[in-house]
Amino acid sequence: MGRQSTADNGERVEMTTLNIAIAGSSGRMGRVLLEAVMQGEGMRLCAALDQTGSPYLGRDAGELIGTACGVHITDDAALALPGCDVLIDFTRPEGTLMHLDVCRTERVKMVVGTTGFSVKQKEEIRAASQHIPIVLAPNMSVGVNVTLKLVELAARVLQEDYDIEIMEAHHRHKVDAPSGTALRMGEVAAEARGKNLSEVAIYGREGITGERVPGAIGFSTVRGGDIIGDHTVLFAGPGERMEISHKAGSRATFAAGAMRAARFLAHKQSGLFDMQDVLALR
Repeated sequence: MGRQSTADNGERVEMTTLNIAIAGSSGRMGRVLLEAVMQGEGMRLCAALDQTGSPYLGRDAGELIGTACGVHITDDAALALPGCDVLIDFTRPEGTLMHLDVCRTERVKMVVGTTGFSVKQKEEIRAASQHIPIVLAPNMSVGVNVTLKLVELAARVLQEDYDIEIMEAHHRHKVDAPSGTALRMGEVAAEARGKNLSEVAIYGREGITGERVPGAIGFSTVRGGDIIGDHTVLFAGPGERMEISHKAGSRATFAAGAMRAARFLAHKQSGLFDMQDVLALR
């Protein structure tokens, strides 16, 4: 981490500057992250990564948001990441795991918002976290993570007298379903009831399905248009229904959470964390 001095009421104050790398910099989320870093206090863009074959390779990353910054986009993580403090990665599982190997070698911390990991891939991330600190969360939004806390409370108090259905909607380009956020909501609800989500999840219904199995957690998925992300957890009980919902109106909320996660990692040496840790919600 670099250091910078600033004036505060006439006094010299030492502040930490985090050197941040962004993966998937030319994508919609990547551009929002670039803007957040370049406007963020105590942060400096250190590297910008994109996939091999991207038409943006070699260009100034700042051009993607209208402000040249002198950092050029590359697909060579091994060349770009040395000297960076934190890599923020909202890409695809295969890309994130490739970056993970380099980050582990170069001792670069990671904020991972990628979704769609397999169980084996999650274990690879967990193993790497013994060597570098990693924040892994399917949704970096502060509001979503408060929502997860409310889902945990509701599931624990209402128990199996109330059926749980999780409904999510995203844009047409999202490639995994249900969303990582929806799955995390299901995991939180199941764990609050002493269950494993894999034992109680229902991911689709068609034809003669029979009566609902007590304790099941159902998922419904919508893909269309440019929906950034809507999630609702329905608790349907005897004589009443309760809904806990979150609707994202801008990707900036995910970027703001990612910046908080990066700052959280500043002095961590190793460990696997999520946004509940970052926001002190445990």
